[in-house]
Amino acid sequence: MRRMIRRPTHPGNIIKEDYLLPLSITIKDMADTLGVSRKTLSKIINEKGAITPDMALRLSRAFDTTPDLWLSLQKNYDLWQAEHVSKAWQTVKPISPQLLHHQG
Repeated sequence: MRRMIRRPTHPGNIIKEDYLLPLSITIKDMADTLGVSRKTLSKIINEKGAITPDMALRLSRAFDTTPDLWLSLQKNYDLWQAEHVSKAWQTVKPISPQLLHHQG
């Protein structure tokens, strides 16, 4: 498994730092543009909410990017968090290759 050493940037931080601040757009105006509530966008920007497929589509239209960009940013962030916040996943024992190849 390829491990990321440093925590990936939350997509909400990218929205804030790369779009809202340089373009002088308020959270309220951006929320209006996206057709979502200010609270919804604020949660994402404050790293308390996640980019959903619907939000990825909205952001891709607004910023002329791809939905995949936003979903990848969120996925990378979520995977890093899951790997580092809890170690419970490490107790899972790999299934032997023989068992995996005898299906079907």
